[in-house]
Amino acid sequence: MDLLSKIRNVPDFPKPGIQFKDITTLVGDAEAFGFVIDELARRYRGKGLTKVVGVESRGFIFGAALAHVLGIGFVPVRKAGKLPAETIRESYELEYGEATVELHVDALGTNDRVLLVDDLLATGGTLEAAARLIERSGASIHEIWVLIELAFLPGRARLKAWPLHAELVVTSE
Repeated sequence: MDLLSKIRNVPDFPKPGIQFKDITTLVGDAEAFGFVIDELARRYRGKGLTKVVGVESRGFIFGAALAHVLGIGFVPVRKAGKLPAETIRESYELEYGEATVELHVDALGTNDRVLLVDDLLATGGTLEAAARLIERSGASIHEIWVLIELAFLPGRARLKAWPLHAELVVTSE
């Protein structure tokens, strides 16, 4: 299936010069979304995973669906201040400023083997912060999975400490 054709490009969002990859068109297509989840299940079934960790917010879509199919738990990594119980946090640099993501302190443990999921890899800051949170919790990362990698940006290099799989690789803007 040509998944890239199912993803809408939105020019100049959220700011001029950015070509936003809108995955709502893919997840709104039952056949395409089902295909992605089936492919994920084939890739990760039998790998000893205990949890899928999804990054806010589009990582929740793929991560929760996959966790359900695999029969394992789903754990959200959220922006600061969004989780209701005690958290650990990790901050990272943005082009202009800083952002922080959080994970519940009791969400993962030393026996957990996780798959970290997000929709897009660009510069890698959010995924790197999420991976650090997972490791700080004592869990191990089996792999990081993204639907789309923007290979013309430095995200993969920033995540070189962990195995990474991108379903779709975009090589130019």
